Parts: sequence; structure tokens; C-alpha cells
Amino acid sequence: MPFGLKNAGATYQRMIDAVFKDQRGRNLEAYVDDILVKSKTLEEHLNDLRETLDTLQRYNLKLNPAKCTFGAASENFLGYLVSARGIEANPYKISAILSMPSPNTPKEIQKLAGRINSLGRFISKAGDRCYPFFRCLRNNKRGQWTDECKATFTELKKYLTSAPILVAPKEGMVLSLYLGVSALRSRQSS
Repeated sequence: MPFGLKNAGATYQRMIDAVFKDQRGRNLEAYVDDILVKSKTLEEHLNDLRETLDTLQRYNLKLNPAKCTFGAASENFLGYLVSARGIEANPYKISAILSMPSPNTPKEIQKLAGRINSLGRFISKAGDRCYPFFRCLRNNKRGQWTDECKATFTELKKYLTSAPILVAPKEGMVLSLYLGVSALRSRQSS
């Protein structure tokens, strides 16, 4: 299917969703042409891989061997590092922020905000933690980098040196849900 056609990507995704409807979420994740077979043990993985290959064969779909990786303990998937430990932030995205000097222009602050946004799910209380950057962009048309921004940027870099790993909840454990609501924002709007 030529992906230059309108709606080709959406049509292809719907086809992938239909083909793997019994496996998605259980032992397989797929986004357009990226497929990840996930298993807890080697024996399960071989069975899950066999099921996936059988499904591909049944629908006459082909894999490009040059783009396939089998038996990887960890792999970059859709910009995240997926391993048996869980889902980790891409180290390149973290190093891009760690090696970044303090922004001086509104464009540089926007670049920082974009990089933070791509790592948002790995930054606890990202809204509160990074609020000075966003306030600086919103309140200052010139985007002046304040002392508060500088201190927050230093703290963020320190935090990112040990970013958390996202893991699936364990069965039987209490699952708590924390909503991302910032008291700082509500004070500003009132």
C-alpha cells in the first residue's frame, strides 16, 4: 500500500487492528508497521511468536527480515526502551536535555518545552516541576529566562539522571491513580 495516499496510514492501522484483534494487549502491541511480541517466559515467547507468524501467514502479510529483531532482551520501540524491567525513557531524549545549555531565547525555551513534553510520562508531577518554563513562555513574550527557571532547569537535569521505569501493575496489588492537577495553575487563573 503506498503510504503517500490519503488515509493510507489509517486504513493500514485498521487492517493491523483487525488482523491482530485476538493478540493486541495480550501478547502483542502494534502501531502501523511496528509489531512487538511480548512474553513473560522464553517458552511463552516461542508460542506467542509462532501465533504471530501464523497470523501473518494466514493473512498473506510479509515481514522484511532486515527490519526484524528476534530474541532481543531490550529494544527501542516507538521511541521508548522496552525491556523485561519495563518501559524506560529513550536515553537519547534524556541526554538531549542533560547536554542542553540554559535557554536564552523564546525559541530555545520552546525547544526545551518540546523535549520535556516527549518525556512527560517519565517525569513525576511534570506540570508542577516544569511550570516556571511554561509560565516564562506565556507571561513573557520575550521569554526571559529567570533565576527560578534556571534553578528549575538544574533540578530537572538532576531528576532525569535517574528517570523512573514504567511497569505493568502486579495482579492483586492495590493500584492508585494520581491525577495531574496543578495548584499553581488554578492560582494563576483566579
